[in-house]
Amino acid sequence: MVMTKLIRILVANHPRLMREAVLAAFANQPDVEIVGEVSDEAEIHDRMNETLPDLLIVTLDDSGKRPAICDAVLHAHPRVRIIAVSSAQNRSICYWAVLQIQSKNIEPSEESMLIAARSMATATG
Repeated sequence: MVMTKLIRILVANHPRLMREAVLAAFANQPDVEIVGEVSDEAEIHDRMNETLPDLLIVTLDDSGKRPAICDAVLHAHPRVRIIAVSSAQNRSICYWAVLQIQSKNIEPSEESMLIAARSMATATG
């Protein structure tokens, strides 16, 4: 028997009717586990840390802009995917973070390594 990794989903839609529709859509899926339901956006960060979902489902507001919660969630949990759903606009958008690895050749010397270390510290700090 092959074990399939369950897709762990945290549902944070409002209003309640939208949450219930999302929950119903995933209820009988054998590869899905609903790890939590959040009715208040202020609870999302705590529930993300508690449940460590693979997918967060949130409400897409009427403006169609990326929900503000996306940036904070993806910064704290870069491997999670977020689906924002709008029933009023009949649309959904998936957001995710991309890790961009960069490189630069430097001289193999102590001085060059120190310069590179200091420039990285300045850029991030």
